[in-house]
Amino acid sequence: MRLREAIAAAAARLAQTSGTSRLDAELLMAHALGVERDTMLLRHLDDPAPVAFDGLVERRAAHEPIAYITGRRAFWTIELAVGLGVLIPRPDSETLIEAAVAHFGEQGPATILDLGTGPGSLLLAALSQWPDACGLGVDRSERARGYFETNVAALGLEDRARFRLGDWIDGLEDQWDLILCNPPYVESGDDLPPDVALWEPDGALFAGADGLDDYRRLAPHLGRLLAPGGIACVEIGAGQEEKVLSLFKKSGVSIESRSDLKGIARCLIIGLDPE
Repeated sequence: MRLREAIAAAAARLAQTSGTSRLDAELLMAHALGVERDTMLLRHLDDPAPVAFDGLVERRAAHEPIAYITGRRAFWTIELAVGLGVLIPRPDSETLIEAAVAHFGEQGPATILDLGTGPGSLLLAALSQWPDACGLGVDRSERARGYFETNVAALGLEDRARFRLGDWIDGLEDQWDLILCNPPYVESGDDLPPDVALWEPDGALFAGADGLDDYRRLAPHLGRLLAPGGIACVEIGAGQEEKVLSLFKKSGVSIESRSDLKGIARCLIIGLDPE
């Protein structure tokens, strides 16, 4: 079977699994060939389909995310290694980097802290944006450490990015120009798509009955970790803006919000109130 025929058959096979079944089939075929999707579409559609392709399609039919199957995910201007045990970065989270760029401009922050860094998505995107910055990623997952270190090495950021195994702000005393954080914010018991519910780590998704448990832990402390003129960019879930705002306002900081491309309030921008 030629590639074009195998892709069409796979897209039909995945139609009940994915709303982007054709794209999924093309990405899986490109991965099986070891080439970029654009190159495959331009040069290889009449080549014989590789044997490995069928197995990849079956994995996707079981709702395994494309990013876990291919082992990579594009985010901001970089590509990250991802896999089981770490949250897959989403375009919504790029709103935090956009907010930071709007605040700091080309000069950028000198120091960056990424709380709950996972595979390093936010920190490494920020370091790629500002080549003079350095930063620390904190996560309680040993598996996250492995992906973080792989990504740091692939991006050549060994001299600028460090990992600390820890639980949020525990043991942190320094101050930072930019704090980035995408905490869990899903309510316990919420129905999630099978691609998420069956595969991504619960610890990176769920945050108590109202989805606010981790914000409650973070709110009293982010202010003391901010350097003068610095900001914290914290991701929030759809419809959570007012509830999370109220938690952070109690700690005496200034707050504004930024929406994602869908117009949903996605990022709280937290600064120190002027004295």
